[in-house]
Amino acid sequence: MAAPRLVVVADPIDAASLDRLRAGPCRVVDASGDPAVLPGALNDAWGLVVRSRTRVTPALLQSAPHLELVARAGVGVDNIDLAATGARGIRVVNAPTAATASVAELTVAFCLLLVRGLYPSIASAKDGKWERGTRGREIAGKTVGFVGYGRIAREVARRLAPFGARTIAFDPFVPKSGDATEMRPLDALLAESDVVSVHAALTPENHHLIDARALAKMRPGAYLINVARGALVDESAVVAALDSGRLAGAALDVFETEPPTRRELLAHPRVVPTPHVGASTEEAQRRAGSETVDEVLRALRGEPLNALVAAPAGAR
Repeated sequence: MAAPRLVVVADPIDAASLDRLRAGPCRVVDASGDPAVLPGALNDAWGLVVRSRTRVTPALLQSAPHLELVARAGVGVDNIDLAATGARGIRVVNAPTAATASVAELTVAFCLLLVRGLYPSIASAKDGKWERGTRGREIAGKTVGFVGYGRIAREVARRLAPFGARTIAFDPFVPKSGDATEMRPLDALLAESDVVSVHAALTPENHHLIDARALAKMRPGAYLINVARGALVDESAVVAALDSGRLAGAALDVFETEPPTRRELLAHPRVVPTPHVGASTEEAQRRAGSETVDEVLRALRGEPLNALVAAPAGAR
């Protein structure tokens, strides 16, 4: 009788979900607490569960000759070489809805912090100052433009509607929004928006999509939010736009290098930085673990998958 297939968990996932995976028709090696365990476990692995720490590269795949499934406990799969997994016939799944609400809430919080000018006021009050005066504006009547209009951006738009904000979006893959958000070409969106919020997936084609040229097309005094991937935004261009006054402020949850090293960006008085916490809520992490384990168990049972990112030719 053949041994149960081996699933290696390379990065931490929700404990209850891990227990449910262990109770499934498989063996489980949890290498999340000690990455040194991973190379030895990969040799017999049928499935691999990752978050963002582990990069699924051709070199890693060479160490996993029996691998048939990679499960990403999150949305973005830019840490997985899809060409390499596709060439091997390895299926890749993710948890596309796990972090939608959490990242949408963070984006709304960023909108309010920036437009109201709250971040400097908070820092000033904590320093013992009492600097009142007129500062900030209302979000009501402002235009928020989304670069990328998928699940998260749509949820942000829905949550901003009660505030009275107008929403527009650019997405080359979405010809019609299907809701109150109006679609625009990128240059038109940049020119119209009081707040530009980046929600696109990172691809080789859109690296530094928001660069010096794009920032120059933004409305003077507008704000920038990035909760997607750091490499979508040229950080040097952002610093220059902030220093010139072209950009009134920026809220960044993601950076080109993480942890970030660009001190002039992090320390800028008009930048609100957070350490990639968009999906780091208890609820989102429970959903990510649960959705990922659901997909792994479906694959083990030979059932259709609900969140297939790449379905290579010949995948079973």
